[in-house]
Amino acid sequence: MALRQASIEMDESPRFAEMNNLTAGQGAEILFATDDWFAAAENLTKSSEPIWKEGVFVAEGKWMDGWETRRKRIPGHDWCIIKLAMPAVIYGVDFDTAFFTGNYVPRASLQAALLSEEELAKFPPRSPGQGKAATEEELKVMKSLRTEGWTRLTSMQRLRSGYQDSRHNFAAVSNREVFNVVRLNIYPDGGIARLNVFGHAYPDWSDADKSEEVDLILARNGGVCVAHSNAHYGHPRNLITAGRGVNMGDGWETARRLDRPAILQADERGILRVPGSEWAIFRLGHRGVITSLEVDTCHFRGNYPDAVRIDVCDVERYTEDHLDTYYNWTPILEPQKLQADRQHYFSGEEVLPHQPATHLRVTMFPDGGISRLRAHGTFGFDRFNKWSRGIGAITEEIHVRRGSIGIPANITANGKDHAQ
Repeated sequence: MALRQASIEMDESPRFAEMNNLTAGQGAEILFATDDWFAAAENLTKSSEPIWKEGVFVAEGKWMDGWETRRKRIPGHDWCIIKLAMPAVIYGVDFDTAFFTGNYVPRASLQAALLSEEELAKFPPRSPGQGKAATEEELKVMKSLRTEGWTRLTSMQRLRSGYQDSRHNFAAVSNREVFNVVRLNIYPDGGIARLNVFGHAYPDWSDADKSEEVDLILARNGGVCVAHSNAHYGHPRNLITAGRGVNMGDGWETARRLDRPAILQADERGILRVPGSEWAIFRLGHRGVITSLEVDTCHFRGNYPDAVRIDVCDVERYTEDHLDTYYNWTPILEPQKLQADRQHYFSGEEVLPHQPATHLRVTMFPDGGISRLRAHGTFGFDRFNKWSRGIGAITEEIHVRRGSIGIPANITANGKDHAQ
């Protein structure tokens, strides 16, 4: 029998948990961990939900889908370093302890930094797998990098056990700097299933040709989901990840709408006449004009939507809280019939003329699943924000400030806010 979703997932998840997961899947990487005895830190970055395998044991102990360190018998606490999938602004974190009930981490905190490629190259090589701990030589290298001095994003948080109704431990982040690595501190040891760090990419447009077409909605280009109507089987943020979907779980899929007519009928174009729909709204990575679209129903064979429509609008950031009721949307793609497991391309006159936009809304009729959405276009002048200076410019400024006030090169510009 299926279990009803816990109330914390339905009613209490913070708004930032709808954003891109910066530590999940492609691009995220474990750079270092003090201990990987029972389960390796690489599990923290899985994009799939944690699972439980009853009665399965390995040489080190019970098989667990997460990062679990040994019971510490020496001074200190365990920690690991994770490279984010992309340089990003972080809005919040979820310390997910799923299935760790008698062995979960009791307390945790998060720090972050923006490192250059040269600084990243200083980390010791990482060997995957469990049943190991960092060597004395590796610890010596890490000590020289002084990661304990990175910017503190959260204070020490008391975590809860990994039962369904208590596994999610959310903490908001108020710092709006750009980071590309995080340090997860667990106090003193134990297990945690996933580290979900939410935010959006901060793309480097400094060398971009402003006349060239780019995917304005791609997560790596700064696109982010800000609202949706339903995400029962898969979150709409999956639509804007790179590459094609690996399976149905790697897309946006809704529940079946209960207001569907008992007997379905279609219009002259073959599109079903249905009273309801599902929608998702995205903030584009940069204000722009969309010239071509792709709607990919890869893997969705018996559950693809009947039709899709796309609209855009041009609004200030503060209106995002009300976009679900916003009325001044401009259609750029009239309802189009979709097919199973296929990439649908729309360009030329199919994409209706429109002014530069900041947000895009995709609507499916009546329900179903879409794997990927692409919205290629050109930049429009950003009247709400200045042109991005790019990651290179930011890191250069940070290093200049470090040198001028004598801060070691591996500590962020505001590294005086240390986690103890």
